[in-house]
Amino acid sequence: MRKWIQTAKLSFLALLGMALLSGCDKSNFIVLNPKGPVGQQELDLIIISVILCAIIILPVLGIFVYIVIRYRDKPGNKAPYQPEWADSKILEVIWWGIPIIIVAILGVYTAKTTINLTKPPVKDVKPIVVQVTSLDWKWMFTYPDKKIATVNYAEIPAGVPVQFILTSDAPMNSFWVPQLGGQEYTMPGMAMGLWLQADKIGEYFGSGANFTGKGFAHMQFRVKSVTQDDFNQWAAGIKKNSPALTDKGYKQLSKPGLEKELSFSSYPKGLYEDIVNKNGGTYYDHMSHMGDMGSQSSMSSMKMEDKK
Repeated sequence: MRKWIQTAKLSFLALLGMALLSGCDKSNFIVLNPKGPVGQQELDLIIISVILCAIIILPVLGIFVYIVIRYRDKPGNKAPYQPEWADSKILEVIWWGIPIIIVAILGVYTAKTTINLTKPPVKDVKPIVVQVTSLDWKWMFTYPDKKIATVNYAEIPAGVPVQFILTSDAPMNSFWVPQLGGQEYTMPGMAMGLWLQADKIGEYFGSGANFTGKGFAHMQFRVKSVTQDDFNQWAAGIKKNSPALTDKGYKQLSKPGLEKELSFSSYPKGLYEDIVNKNGGTYYDHMSHMGDMGSQSSMSSMKMEDKK
């Protein structure tokens, strides 16, 4: 009996040690190495979820191992035989009550975090808007305040909330920058909002997280976080030195295929709105603003503006 218990203890400690050692360098696990307030809140929720689940799983596994060892069929087993035993009110309360309490706690934390993530990460800094369009198999970023556009890379100022407004002019995809925050779908005809913020200067990996065909594996982009001054200089440089994106150029860009990083000094007026509308956006009242019509305007207000 002691030998079995000792073996179980050593096995558990070995597994625990491997798990802890594998997490020594968090940089190898970008989801667990957030660089902004949104990513940090989501990591905190993951940690809370793991702890609450462990409160149930670890005792259950421990009891399971104990019962298998203690009550296994063997010569001289003195465990009492109780064929008439039906239930135990105390045990029923324990194994139903604890999970209910844990699920309730987890539900409160999840709801609180979810609500917080629909708001700007910080309130005392003016946010910027970046419109994102997923294509086959590339990402286009348009900056309504700067009137510039990029493909397969985005530059943002550090410490500034960024509202990414997401849509698709191709099959549905999922926009994901692991170190800055969780995924958000890009869907034709929809303008979905996602608040992110990078607290530190650096370059962050981004990708599509929804399978969209043979070029999906190469549908990656980078998000570069710089100082506000560097961001302004970068935008001015794009405005001065890059070619314009025309309607004809966008039609070519939107065709299925891979593309390198590109920069454009301008893009057709209302391009993003036209992309959303042509895919059925006129039939929806979008909760997220479109960017070009003001910081908090909805799709319906944009329609009214167009009629004027």
